[in-house]
Amino acid sequence: MKSHSTTKKELKIGWHHIDADGKVLGRISTDIVEKLMGKDKVNFVGYINCGDKVVVTNAKKVVLTGAKEDKKIYRTHTGRVGSLKELTARQVRAKNAPRMIFTAVKGMLPKNRLRKVRLANLYIYGGEENPHQNQSNLKKDA
Repeated sequence: MKSHSTTKKELKIGWHHIDADGKVLGRISTDIVEKLMGKDKVNFVGYINCGDKVVVTNAKKVVLTGAKEDKKIYRTHTGRVGSLKELTARQVRAKNAPRMIFTAVKGMLPKNRLRKVRLANLYIYGGEENPHQNQSNLKKDA
């Protein structure tokens, strides 16, 4: 008996819609990563991008537990001396709310060649409005 290995032709790529309103950042990020990688599918293989596309709305309303709103720090650095920038989660939410979810998801994905491809399948919007809302194949996830 031969074992079957999934090929790109057999994959069906779907769309998932996740509403981040009132949900904890870490919990919602693990759900997003599972769908981006395709771990929830029967025919998952690690060397092919078999994940679905994920649309996240209401990124401004995601919840951080404890005192992370003021204590969690997001750092960026251009590589030049003295260019380290540090922002708290509260400042990041005011300036660019989708960045919080993007950073959490990026940190949870495996550090390999498929990471960039999987992140390209993630669409994050700060509010309710998005260009994907009228798609018929968009599954609403809790």
